[in-house]
Amino acid sequence: MKRKSLGLLTIAAVTLFSFNSCSKSKTNPTTATSPDTITITGMSFPATTTVKTGTTVTWVNKDAMAHTVTSDDGTSFDSGSLNPGDSFSFVANTAGSFPYHCNFHANMKGTLVVTP
Repeated sequence: MKRKSLGLLTIAAVTLFSFNSCSKSKTNPTTATSPDTITITGMSFPATTTVKTGTTVTWVNKDAMAHTVTSDDGTSFDSGSLNPGDSFSFVANTAGSFPYHCNFHANMKGTLVVTP
């Protein structure tokens, strides 16, 4: 009886661990965890990333499809098409708020905030 209980407990633990690892969200957090590197994944950008002037910000496409990183003003920065695995860097020399989007996917939006 003891072996049967141990076996059921092991199965329950493995099932619970598998469920927890599969239930994690694939969207980015509301702010970037490393302000100088922004990961594009789950068809999203972080909502807001804050860096200091002079920071080189790099977007890395870890999604399964191409994306762009294009400032809403159309002039501050534009990565062009980033295939999976590609990256794009931008030196944030001007303080301000820079909303950006993906030209291919209208729902993908983020804001880069550059502080003095």
